[in-house]
Amino acid sequence: MNFIGVDLGTSSVKIVIMNEAGQITASLSKDYDVSYPKVNWAEQNPEDWWTATRDGIRDLVKASNIDSTSINGIGFSGQMHGLVILDKEGRVLRPAILWCDQRTQEECDYLNNVIGQDKISLYTGNMALTGFTAPKLLWVKKHEKDTFDKIAHILLPKDFIRYKLTGVFATDVSDASGMLMLDVENRKWSKEMIEILDLKEEMLPEVYESWEVTGKLTKEVADYTGLTEETAVVGGAGDQAAGAVGTGIVESGILSVALGTSGVVFASSDNYEVDEANRLHSFCHSNGKWHQMGVMLSAASCLKWWVEDVNKDLDGDTFEKLLEEAGAAPVGSSGVVFLPYLMGERTPYSDPNAKGVFFGLNITTRRADMTRAVLEGVCFGLRDSLEILKSLKVPVEAVRVSGGGAKSPLWRQILADIFGVRVQVISSKEGPAYGAAILAAVGCGLYETVDEACEKLIKVTANVEPILENVERYNKVYRVYNSLYPILKESFKEISKLQ
Repeated sequence: MNFIGVDLGTSSVKIVIMNEAGQITASLSKDYDVSYPKVNWAEQNPEDWWTATRDGIRDLVKASNIDSTSINGIGFSGQMHGLVILDKEGRVLRPAILWCDQRTQEECDYLNNVIGQDKISLYTGNMALTGFTAPKLLWVKKHEKDTFDKIAHILLPKDFIRYKLTGVFATDVSDASGMLMLDVENRKWSKEMIEILDLKEEMLPEVYESWEVTGKLTKEVADYTGLTEETAVVGGAGDQAAGAVGTGIVESGILSVALGTSGVVFASSDNYEVDEANRLHSFCHSNGKWHQMGVMLSAASCLKWWVEDVNKDLDGDTFEKLLEEAGAAPVGSSGVVFLPYLMGERTPYSDPNAKGVFFGLNITTRRADMTRAVLEGVCFGLRDSLEILKSLKVPVEAVRVSGGGAKSPLWRQILADIFGVRVQVISSKEGPAYGAAILAAVGCGLYETVDEACEKLIKVTANVEPILENVERYNKVYRVYNSLYPILKESFKEISKLQ
């Protein structure tokens, strides 16, 4: 038995093949573009996702030399919250509005202040945030009414791929949790939210658990990819829930930290719990439980910006050169503090106007200090979510880190020191794509439960222990970091008017 995991990310789709022993035997990625039509807008063409995924599966199956009849199922991980709308013929009506798009502050204010945050939280377990799907629908209704009136189907990014693979309109509970339309506690669509958004329930896909089979491949897709029509397609999960499966975060005590384009701190919970202030997201987990999650909008993307945009003219391998310099810089970056709000922020500040800041520069500041400050600033931003979890008495014994940033030993040590907790490296490096393949294996009967699969497949290979003197230094720097946003909040608002 073999299984395919598809991780539909923001900049690329990653596809892996996992055998029944849980080993990744083949993988590939295909890139696509993100469009930024205006400041704080982010869109993609869903057909670009489909082309990359369809061709990627075909190319991977062909290159792997695996008997295609042995591939039993496909699981998904996907960028969350994105709005994909189709007409009654299944045609895309407009570019998808992505998770990091910040245009919907007025719609969020309407939901939180006019309808009322208490009501929205009661219906969905969360408050309205600019990244979520429901405010995007209200924006389309207000600004593109002709398009809104043609909507027949509302999908999330990975579920558009499911539709193209199977012809089925379906989603899973973990991804649907981030739409602000799901009754998270009861794992079904909220009738109250559907009414508030002026929708019909038939516009929304059928909701499944992440391991449940939602359909099988169409003949056209099977013929194109080399797979069989009997290949099962399971519900899959939002990227963070899938990544948590891929790193074995299915019970309390072990946190997941994702250092990808965005940054996420993820805690599994056996019970449905909601932070009264809605500082954290309360979502369904992909193992039948729930989870709480804090999200910062710019994490590894901060380093990417610093390396590829600001320092792109350096000779040689810019990334390696800058990280080597940062490793030689002092802990605390010689007093330079970086606020990582390059795309606004979500946790703990729901503020699309928040901006990136270097604070503490002086005549002796060097590039190495600024590079290290970027790495530290991202970890301080993640620590904001950790502090909320600790205030809610969530146990924290260790952290498992994934995403592109996790490949850096320096960044892993900085994370351990800023969190003051052991960081674990695990056997799998594939994260969400691996989690998606595990969900497919559960759906096809190889394991009875997601928890059983994780227990058997996920192994810790190394531990990064916090260095006490660094922890003490970072505690002092974090207090400075934590004081800056409240001081700058109104200035962020004013400078946004000039951009």
